[in-house]
Amino acid sequence: MTVLVNVIVTLGMLYVVPAGLRLIDPARLLRTARLWPVAAAPGALCLWLPRGMPATALAVLYAAACLALAARAPVLLLRARSLTPAAVAVATALVSPSIAATALVAERAGYRLFGFDLDILALTVPHFHFAGFTAALVAGLVCRAVGGRAGTGGLARWAAYSVPAGTLLVLLGYFVDDWAELLGAVVLTGGMWAVALLTWREIRPAGADRTTRTLFATSAAVLVATMLLALWWAAGEATGIIHPTLTWMAATHGLGNALGFALCSVLAWRRLAADARPADTRTTDARTADALPSDAHTADRPDHRPRTTTDRVETSP
Repeated sequence: MTVLVNVIVTLGMLYVVPAGLRLIDPARLLRTARLWPVAAAPGALCLWLPRGMPATALAVLYAAACLALAARAPVLLLRARSLTPAAVAVATALVSPSIAATALVAERAGYRLFGFDLDILALTVPHFHFAGFTAALVAGLVCRAVGGRAGTGGLARWAAYSVPAGTLLVLLGYFVDDWAELLGAVVLTGGMWAVALLTWREIRPAGADRTTRTLFATSAAVLVATMLLALWWAAGEATGIIHPTLTWMAATHGLGNALGFALCSVLAWRRLAADARPADTRTTDARTADALPSDAHTADRPDHRPRTTTDRVETSP
């Protein structure tokens, strides 16, 4: 299990997080995204070293970078001037790697933080890179894209709130009991299934090519299965019914979320943003703009033009 978890975490540290930062705000976070693989390299390296001072020192370096990233969350919320669903989701994404890094430092030091077993601490690292960072990020992007549309806007806003809420409840469940963690799993699963539905119905058709649409479809389909596994495991821990082992969960739920959901989602959203980005002096891609739903606040924009995918994806909430 250790090798598989390390591979998943390395993927999250070195690619998913910096790629996600470009989607949040490519203007203000571009420098951070470019430098992130350098900052994350010590964290990735420490995974493959035995527990001890060298591994702990490398983990501390990564934790410092994650804490600096978390400090951007209040700035983002202040800039949004309100706790909009998309802003809350994206702020959750910015904070989540710091929780993962804290668990990593303790695990690499062999210290049972808050009394948790080292295996639990080790699994907390991928959980908050993917269920924390990527899930909240994608929920925010989906809300940004369709949150103002009649019929689906309410579901998108609910998903953008419930994914961070579910992630927080799961974290609190670590300190309370298995029933509290089950509640968090239920809320998180509901939010992620809403994200999957909206991705399939509203976002996927906007892909300009088959590859983008396939990536979106894969991410949506995988979420249905992986979150069902999460519910099964949490219910088993709370009630005692037969449920998967942690090793089995890492090989199914963990790997599926990392590759099928997180990686496919980030790749798809980046392709969607690239399709909408002007190749010359034009400011919109007509096909992509027509495919995406209109924004409720179009009339408030100075030039009164429809919001494009570039506006939605590349402007922080």
